[in-house]
Amino acid sequence: MSESNASATRTTPGNALRPEDIAASDLKPSTDVAEYALRLGDDSLILAQRLGWWISRAPELEEDVALGNIALDLIGHARSFLSYAGHGLDKTEDDLAYFRREPEFRCAHLFVQPNGDFARTIARQLVVSHYQFELYSRLMHSTDPTLAAIAAKAVKEVDYHRDHSSQWVLRLALGTDESRRRMIAGLKLTWPYVEELFVDDQLIDTLGDAAVRPSTLRAPVDSLLASLFAEAELEIPAVPAAVGGGRHGKHSEHLGYLLAEMQVLAREHPGATW
Repeated sequence: MSESNASATRTTPGNALRPEDIAASDLKPSTDVAEYALRLGDDSLILAQRLGWWISRAPELEEDVALGNIALDLIGHARSFLSYAGHGLDKTEDDLAYFRREPEFRCAHLFVQPNGDFARTIARQLVVSHYQFELYSRLMHSTDPTLAAIAAKAVKEVDYHRDHSSQWVLRLALGTDESRRRMIAGLKLTWPYVEELFVDDQLIDTLGDAAVRPSTLRAPVDSLLASLFAEAELEIPAVPAAVGGGRHGKHSEHLGYLLAEMQVLAREHPGATW
């Protein structure tokens, strides 16, 4: 395919959508679509940074590899969404990842939460993977062709993430007394941040069919999790929802510490390549 015929929505086998395609495309998003892509990209970027911490620290060597691969998948999703957002904001994906301050990030609070122990990480991953699977399954039908193409690739990878976290929940919940205690504790710490994922706002109203309305995802996600919890002999934690605001740049101190580590090299050596 010649450069003149290149498309930002190429999804044929072996020729899938790449961030480089998006950055070079003539399909420039509106400011609202760019803001939406920024939200999705920030979710994946921040969670990838969290999961990367587990490499060399997971309870099994195989799990080092599994969590590392999930983090790499999320980096790929983040690159695509941030490239598209940057295309509309006249910034590169690196500009958006490494040179924004805390209030400029649009990730939901759940993605920023500390790893805690392995069970808490799995609890967070369980919710995130089920949420993202339902989100991308619907975003594949977006009226924005680039968002649809990114989602079409991401949903296949998130399906594996969903299976991985589900198997670990069963293993921990039905294992020893200690593993079950930790799984229940991890879910209780995770659940206050679930509500924010499903909140609609003015941006969603403005975007219409280009975006996925978060509130429509709540029922299918709850249904899938309820089925898994029944199998694992667990109950949905009865805890109050935490204060949201992540989509509008209102974050806890956790994001600041994470960004300080993630951004330090790029800020110390701006423009460096290797």
